[in-house]
Amino acid sequence: MTTDFKPEQLVREGLKKLIPYNPGNYTGLIKLDANENPYDFPAGLMQQVLDTAGPQTFNRYPDAMAEELINELAQWHKVETRQIMVGNGSDELILDLMLAFGAGNRVVIAVPTFSMYGIHATIAGAEIVEAARQDNLELDVDKIISSAEGAGLVVLCSPNNPTGNSSGTDQIVAILENCSCPVVVDQAYVDFGGNDFLNLLAEHRNLIVMRTFSKAYALAGLRIGYLLTHPEIIFYLLKVKQPFNLNGFSQVAALTVLRNRDLFLHRVKKLNEEKIILYNALQKMNGVRVYPSDANFLLFETAIPSMEVYNGLLKKNLLIRNFGDPRLSKYLRVSVGLPDENKYFLQSLQQVIDTLREKKSC
Repeated sequence: MTTDFKPEQLVREGLKKLIPYNPGNYTGLIKLDANENPYDFPAGLMQQVLDTAGPQTFNRYPDAMAEELINELAQWHKVETRQIMVGNGSDELILDLMLAFGAGNRVVIAVPTFSMYGIHATIAGAEIVEAARQDNLELDVDKIISSAEGAGLVVLCSPNNPTGNSSGTDQIVAILENCSCPVVVDQAYVDFGGNDFLNLLAEHRNLIVMRTFSKAYALAGLRIGYLLTHPEIIFYLLKVKQPFNLNGFSQVAALTVLRNRDLFLHRVKKLNEEKIILYNALQKMNGVRVYPSDANFLLFETAIPSMEVYNGLLKKNLLIRNFGDPRLSKYLRVSVGLPDENKYFLQSLQQVIDTLREKKSC
């Protein structure tokens, strides 16, 4: 019998301190927390997916390189197939980037931003250098460039999650031209607004643009992400990619969505219209400050402590996003939902704020 087995002695210090990501499993609530597309997947397209996915989709390994899907993506984005890599959600691709370029190197991350960049950097054993955004939430380009000297990777997000603002083309070009490492721009929300940086790929070999099917294209449950970059970068990413990383059913679903994307873009238009209504209503609400957004969510803060507001909404069966990051402790984020969900959120938020104010004044 082994008596001296202590796994904690074999784990890196950084990994010991890492708190596992657990978003929780909430049922029976109105979910406005995860920036998902609130519209159900179209029934007609669902049938197409089921009809196309034959029985061998389940008992045989999928196409390891997802060639048909990559060919379709290449035609859509007008790039070569060797410039694209698909993954089991953007999360897998982020980890692959960290393993290929971040492990043993410094990784510069513009913060506050999507928490998984830092989590995957820690898993890969990278040294994280945080380049704080300015007070107006804009990128601090000079800080990013100075921090990136000798770094293995720079990670940006535009439109940024959770702040919602987009980077300027001049900002991204300046970073690309002054960093001698790959620069990732995660554009998961670009279908909703902001600058599209794909046109910079031809002139900047160190640019990596990330996209996802989880937001605008309503496939969050099937985990499909992809990136576009120079073939030299793909060469090294393929060394760390898991075999058969994107399952066959997801490949069929993504192809079906791509061939019917106008339907989803129509829904994106409706969500953007709802976002404007939501934004204008929050602007008029006493004690609330809301920030402009190019994504399908809004960041806001209230005069009442954020956790009290969050818990008050939870009691009304409304789930929005609060943050463990101390830099975001005063903020909350709400995804744009269906019209009735948005109305209920606005009514509930006002009620929660009014109730909490009354309690404090007693």
